[in-house]
Amino acid sequence: MKKFVFRDHSSIGHFISEEGREDFQIAYNEAMELLPSPRETKDIKTEYGVVRVYLFTEEDNKHKEPLILLPGRSSSTPMWEPNLEGLMKKRPVYTIDLLGEPGMSIQVNPIKNQKDQAKWLNKVLIDLGLKKVHLIGVSIGGWTAMNLARYYPENITSVSLLDPVFVFAPISLKMVAASIPASVSFVPKFIREKMLSYISGGAKADEGEPVAKLIESGMRNYKLKLPAPNQFSDDDLINIDLPIFALMAENSTMHNSKRAVKKGKNVVKNIKIKNCPNASHAINGEYPEMINEKILEFVEQNSNDNDILK
Repeated sequence: MKKFVFRDHSSIGHFISEEGREDFQIAYNEAMELLPSPRETKDIKTEYGVVRVYLFTEEDNKHKEPLILLPGRSSSTPMWEPNLEGLMKKRPVYTIDLLGEPGMSIQVNPIKNQKDQAKWLNKVLIDLGLKKVHLIGVSIGGWTAMNLARYYPENITSVSLLDPVFVFAPISLKMVAASIPASVSFVPKFIREKMLSYISGGAKADEGEPVAKLIESGMRNYKLKLPAPNQFSDDDLINIDLPIFALMAENSTMHNSKRAVKKGKNVVKNIKIKNCPNASHAINGEYPEMINEKILEFVEQNSNDNDILK
């Protein structure tokens, strides 16, 4: 049966089999059990598909500008488990399963380019009825946040980035080579796990850890059909006139973080960017308390919490 998978020319992201979908659903449900109970769960219709959004908040924070959390590749909402409880104590938090990635969002039409990527996310913010939000993105979620700021900055108050890819520095050739076996379902599991460990900066994959299990299932069972993210040019970065906070991972295998910090400082108008010592690309799970503290401090400095809802 697998021979049909590789002949599939669909232009829409999809699970490669019903068994794969069920395997992922079980892993997703198990990982979601680690999170606080969401206050709301919404499925928002866009031109490109239905987007799953969760709201986590405490009653006292409902009047504040919310945080929008955008996950890394193949990760979805549960990857924010280390950060979520701390962030929601201070502000409303919306988590989004990215469209075209393994998760509870369902793609129904092709996403052809970077503007399409921004268009569906902007529609989600509009339908949530939010005037201003603070975006937080890790890895490809960081690129997604900056891509929205590139095309639709109107509803964004600030952007916080955790080792974002394709924003301040290009992906290394080693990482391009490593990512291929990590994401191909027919590659033996031990090779895929070794490559995923390299991507995470050497951390050993723990099959029993629910979020790691979820990511592995997503990469094995879901076929991405998204346009490749483009590298932000100097002009792209210069034209984004929003407060930006970026923590690059000093030991990231994705890119040269020192060059990324230098580029950000030299090009972006309103940015706080630095390297996080000893951090790998899995930065949000390695230093959650520090990251939460830094992001919340930055958000507080750039917030206007009056009349956030339409």
